[in-house]
Amino acid sequence: MHHDVIVIGGSYAGMAATLQLVRARRSVLVIDAGERRNRFASHSHGFLGQDGVPPGEIAANARRQLETYPTLTWLEGRAEAVSGQVDEFTVTTSDGVPHQGRRILLATGVADQLPPIAGLAERWGKAVFHCPYCHGYELGQGRIGIIGAGPLSVHQAELLTDWSDVTLLVNSAVELSQEARATLERRGVTIEEAPIDRIDGHADVAMTDGRLLPFAGLFTATRTVPSGSLVEAMGCALEETPLGMQVRTDAENKTSVPGVFACGDVARAPHSVSLTVGNGAMAGAQVHRSLLWPETVQPVQQEKAAAS
Repeated sequence: MHHDVIVIGGSYAGMAATLQLVRARRSVLVIDAGERRNRFASHSHGFLGQDGVPPGEIAANARRQLETYPTLTWLEGRAEAVSGQVDEFTVTTSDGVPHQGRRILLATGVADQLPPIAGLAERWGKAVFHCPYCHGYELGQGRIGIIGAGPLSVHQAELLTDWSDVTLLVNSAVELSQEARATLERRGVTIEEAPIDRIDGHADVAMTDGRLLPFAGLFTATRTVPSGSLVEAMGCALEETPLGMQVRTDAENKTSVPGVFACGDVARAPHSVSLTVGNGAMAGAQVHRSLLWPETVQPVQQEKAAAS
């Protein structure tokens, strides 16, 4: 079957885009590997109408709604390669089966690169977070620790003082200027210079000097990169942002490859479920417009992209 659009990634952005397309009666194939970025979190917060709902429940309900549209095909699998050109793309999945489509929409999401601290990865999404708007309120104004990861950690520490008492655990990962120190001190942030040994218990930070610092929750500024290797293999231009690497897109969600669009965390920062759903909905409309007016399929300029 030759689809109008192949959406690679069936999480929030991909589903939001798909909804616009199937409601325009376009045939859409969604290829989803089932690796939502927030799969580690027990509840989703800050998403209007879904506050406190488990993220898996939100995703499952959205998929059920999509499957009521007859032009949707949903494939649980992984896209391994994309070839071809506008109107004649082929996406090959991990089982070796080729799928044809006129447009490609990348909604693959990103992977979080975590600080290499023992015990941190096991608590990611449960006691260690990146977004205060998503998880800060639930900490009940208990003590918050910021695990240093780079320049954004200073901003993160300042921001989180609206939620509780904050300690910045420098951990040799943050260079603090005198100005930054003064700003943090004015905001009441405690600066802890000793290196971290590991994370214990719920959110207890064991320092190399033997102290154990208990917190209600921990935050860290991860660096994000596009999930998998498909984006780079396709030749999509990338750009560096304060949060990490993402696909370069224009206001119409077009990438540097004609006929290929991108949306959600892989193409936009900052990241949250609310923002990615909105961006996905807009991307779906833009892809639909490109099918109506093929002359608009002009890619974002490659030369403006930062080297990956």
